[in-house]
Amino acid sequence: MSREGEERRGPPGLPTERTALAWLRTCLAFLGGTLVLLRLVAHTRPDLAVGAACVLLPTAGVASGLAVRRYHAGNRKVPPENQSLPDGRLPAVLTLLAILVAALGTLHVLFG
Repeated sequence: MSREGEERRGPPGLPTERTALAWLRTCLAFLGGTLVLLRLVAHTRPDLAVGAACVLLPTAGVASGLAVRRYHAGNRKVPPENQSLPDGRLPAVLTLLAILVAALGTLHVLFG
């Protein structure tokens, strides 16, 4: 039986695993959204679609690579409870990717 106030906890690396899977799902969602957006833009502005593909697809690849790197770093050193990993590059790259996709979509709506 557990005492009051104590929660059941899984293995120490489990939160890191869940976080890594969440980041990879986010990267895949951005990649899928980018491909759909490029498909829509390609019909009206092929030059814009090629330029966007050259920027957005490598950015999605970098974000996926950072997610895997963050997962391996988290497995090497499991942080103490309620403390996050210090690496902030992955959220920054995903924010950049979201801004780029949103800007491309806005440009397509305004000038498409």
